[in-house]
Amino acid sequence: MLKKRIATAAFLLPLVVAVVWFNEPLPWLTIFTAIWGVMAAFEFFTAVNKSGQKPPSLTIFGLLWTLFFIISPLFDYTYLKPILLVSAAVLPAIWFLVRHHGKRAFMGWVWTIIGILYIGVLLSYFVALRELDYGREWVFFALFVTFASDSAAFFVGSAVGKHPLAPSISPKKTWEGAIGGVLGAIGTGLLLVLILELPITYIQVIPLAIAVSIFGQLGDLLESLFKRIVRVKDSGKAIPGHGGFLDRMDSVVLAGVLVYYYTIAICVG
Repeated sequence: MLKKRIATAAFLLPLVVAVVWFNEPLPWLTIFTAIWGVMAAFEFFTAVNKSGQKPPSLTIFGLLWTLFFIISPLFDYTYLKPILLVSAAVLPAIWFLVRHHGKRAFMGWVWTIIGILYIGVLLSYFVALRELDYGREWVFFALFVTFASDSAAFFVGSAVGKHPLAPSISPKKTWEGAIGGVLGAIGTGLLLVLILELPITYIQVIPLAIAVSIFGQLGDLLESLFKRIVRVKDSGKAIPGHGGFLDRMDSVVLAGVLVYYYTIAICVG
């Protein structure tokens, strides 16, 4: 399994670097994120519906609104995101109220909203981040600090992990691994500031790297909880050694949000 993970990462990593680096003649990161997000949303809604939710979530609606949210930062419309948010909540509610009744309708509506917000809204921040000054560098920072945190947590936890972090959700995760992930994120964050020449001091980057690591690990636990609820081991099998598209965005999905707002506060504000 480890060999498969490494081989797949060796293929995907250059692709990710390329789509982040080049933004002309097409917004390649947006296209890549949109495809990944729609595939992840499909896995999400498929898992929910197969788990026996009655009524099932609105898959087609969820896929469309996930796509709309991801590409929305490319459009300079002041009211676009609020309109998307309101319609994402209201339109499914109307559908379920008309077609179903009681608690069952409420749960179908909840799962539809969760899928759209978790995947579409959060991934849209990577697109928004890429459009900022030093956007390419900031996206690299968000991704590689998260990757470093994940790798450090895995190897440290495998080597010396003894104290379970959240045994009822993910039994293999340990406090030692979590601390290793934070330290790996700090070291990588400091190195990237130097390599990418980001407009941020070494003191400023440390809390950001810590936050990216912590929220990345929380995101990982959140998806583990989701998979326990819907009773699946992996969200899919599309990515050898890594599971599905949803499995590979769990730790990184919050990094774009954190880095975006931190950048706005420190570099712009």
